[in-house]
Amino acid sequence: MATKDNQIKCSFCGRDKQDTQILIAGQSGHICDQCITQASTIVKEELNAKNNSSLSNALNLLKPSEIKKHLDEYVIGQDDAKKVLSVAVYNHYKRIAQKNNRPQKGEEIEIEKSNIIMAGETGTGKTLLARTIAKMLNVPFCIADATVLTEAGYVGEDVESVLSRLLQSADYDVTSAERGIVFIDEIDKIARKSDNPSITRDVSGEGVQQGLLKLLEGATVNVPPQGGRKHPEQKMIQVDTRNILFICGGAFDGIDRKIAKRLQSQTLGFTAAHQNDNIDKQNLLQYILPQDLKAFGLIPELIGRLPVLTYLNPLDVETLRRILTEPKNALIKQYTRLFELDNVKLTFDKNVFDHIVEKAIDFRLGARGLRSICEAIMTDAMFEIPSDAKIKTLHITLEYAKEKLNKSKISKLKVA
Repeated sequence: MATKDNQIKCSFCGRDKQDTQILIAGQSGHICDQCITQASTIVKEELNAKNNSSLSNALNLLKPSEIKKHLDEYVIGQDDAKKVLSVAVYNHYKRIAQKNNRPQKGEEIEIEKSNIIMAGETGTGKTLLARTIAKMLNVPFCIADATVLTEAGYVGEDVESVLSRLLQSADYDVTSAERGIVFIDEIDKIARKSDNPSITRDVSGEGVQQGLLKLLEGATVNVPPQGGRKHPEQKMIQVDTRNILFICGGAFDGIDRKIAKRLQSQTLGFTAAHQNDNIDKQNLLQYILPQDLKAFGLIPELIGRLPVLTYLNPLDVETLRRILTEPKNALIKQYTRLFELDNVKLTFDKNVFDHIVEKAIDFRLGARGLRSICEAIMTDAMFEIPSDAKIKTLHITLEYAKEKLNKSKISKLKVA
């Protein structure tokens, strides 16, 4: 019997049983622990190579011009921001594909990550741009609010909670999450409050900016899967942020004054009058530079990790009118579909759209204001019509729209 045991060998490497720690028997052969370890490594490498190959193929189909064309179907205007975002996103995922492909001998060029910061008034489409790109690329996407973040040890959320949301959107698939997109909204709200030293800590300002540095640049971070301090016993998940694209957005209310001050200081001398003529004083945000972000209160280290800076134009009457009717998911198309589900055909007078846009401009709520105004007009109809099977058509006139708006609470909104 002993002689028979000594003759048992690993069917893969040929090692005798006494030369292995574990020898697992199968139906027609055996495999040792060392071959199992090696096979596991090979399987992981092959799966990673397959995933990287599929990512590369997807990138070939998504050139910057194609990304912008897709954005045009959902977001009206903002051509400058779309171009900058398209190039940055394309370069980011091309960088991931290049990084996963083994470089040639002697090649040591490492492409850095192109995190993005967007400045624009509320309701101009910052969040919509980021969400549309993530949906198009079919990558995990999450929105984090910078206003709830605090330094570690204080009431609020740690910066690692941003990655907890990304993990949740990826169904806790770490490999998938490590190629996702994180949109950090209200980044301007964590600006340094003052340059003057104070006895009180700025726990939701500069401290949060410093905490974000390692996430933005790229590091292996221990992430609580259920988020934060409420579950101290939970096991941490390690997430590598080197391939996560961070897009930061903020209104930066008041930064136009800092831009104007900088432009005024640069337009002194004999050519001042001519340079001032070329400046669009109604949209100073288009002249934004990193030094303006520094003057606003962002620390230089954070600005340096957000190398791509773009802006969004304020929405004018024509743009709001197009937003209301043209995109694939335009508001009017949404309401039309809602009534179709109740077998009711919904139509509008064209001057109703002009009235809605006029009110949105008055209230200064951006594109979000369009939805509030439409809800005020349509609420009574959406309440009554589903109960009346006889109604098959609904036509919204200007008089009807004005009557419903005057009765609603939104008409009491004070114009800023």
